[in-house]
Amino acid sequence: MTKQYANGKLDRATQGGPENNPSSRQSARFSLGRASARAMSVYGILILTIVLCVVFSLMMPNTFPTAFNAQSILSDKSITVLVALAEMIVVSANQFDLSVGYGIGLAQILAIGFQTREHLPWPVASLLVLAIGMGIGLVNGLLVTRAHIDSFIATLGVGTFLYGVSEWYTKGAQVVGNVSSAFQALSGNVLGIPLATIYVIVIGAGLWIAFEYLPIGRYLYVLGSNPKAAELNGISSRKYILIAFMAGGTLTAFAGVILQSRLTVGQSSVGPEYLLPAFVGALLGATTVKPGRANVWGTVLAVLFLGVAVAGLEQMGAQFYVSSLFDGTMLVLAVGLAGYAARRRTRVTLGSDVGKPPAPTTTNPRQPPKAKDAESALSFPESTMREERASSPRPRNPSGLETDGPA
Repeated sequence: MTKQYANGKLDRATQGGPENNPSSRQSARFSLGRASARAMSVYGILILTIVLCVVFSLMMPNTFPTAFNAQSILSDKSITVLVALAEMIVVSANQFDLSVGYGIGLAQILAIGFQTREHLPWPVASLLVLAIGMGIGLVNGLLVTRAHIDSFIATLGVGTFLYGVSEWYTKGAQVVGNVSSAFQALSGNVLGIPLATIYVIVIGAGLWIAFEYLPIGRYLYVLGSNPKAAELNGISSRKYILIAFMAGGTLTAFAGVILQSRLTVGQSSVGPEYLLPAFVGALLGATTVKPGRANVWGTVLAVLFLGVAVAGLEQMGAQFYVSSLFDGTMLVLAVGLAGYAARRRTRVTLGSDVGKPPAPTTTNPRQPPKAKDAESALSFPESTMREERASSPRPRNPSGLETDGPA
């Protein structure tokens, strides 16, 4: 009996390791497939951008892989990235800001108008423009949080009003005049790198730290995911949504100042064309780096992808309207992919708890304990979110991002 057991044990040992076991090989292939799918979902936009750069460089070796072309793409799309980041801040709280295009248009007009018509020094003029941008964000936030107007409607109305103000200020003509060389230097180059790109890196790093390591960023994510759970844990939706709109308005105004330092001509027709790329960047960025959640570096990569694709197509001889066609297509695709990523993120979160016994508790499970501080508030929303999913129907969310309560 002992010998037979020993022989059986020896036979199993001599059959080989996991490499000779079909189920082990299948499990390894499945794990490799999951890892590849995860890498594509996280870094898909980056990989696609690199592929496009390689393809366009091979097809147009004399024009695309040049320092001038790279500098042109970075200088042009850095302004779009700044507006997209402003939109991303608001989208993270599950709100929309349709006034960003008109806001940057008004900002670039006032940036030169204050200098040429009001004869203000460029630093004072720039600070006034930033203050006006913050004020626009304040109005948007109050309409959403106090008047309880849907952000889509409120910001669309404010944006249309801003466009009217731009038309009134310019009287339908260009605002021209001499501006200081120091103001024009705001959009210059440093060692061949556009200053606007450096602004994007610095501001992006600051926003990344805020969203990943500071309470305010996590509060915005919780509000965007489940406003009801956030309120139960003492996170004021009015306060932080208002802050999000004000931050977005200020960043949009800053983008307008940098844009005007490059154009040195103010006109009301400039600005609205940034609205669609900004939305595409914010929503398409929610499908990469952190799929299902608006994030900083995903937004930057999304706008870079759009810039590389459009620049390559234009150099291949595409017509002038290809940019609008491409942006519109990518917006629809971005909303669909963002919705899929959010649903997949929810399934993974819920599936991770399958088979786990419930944690012992001495409190009523239907009444969550109040958080004692801001940090403990962030540990509860996941359980509340699962309870909300089970007890109430899931509302529709036009952005496709994850949400479990009313916006």
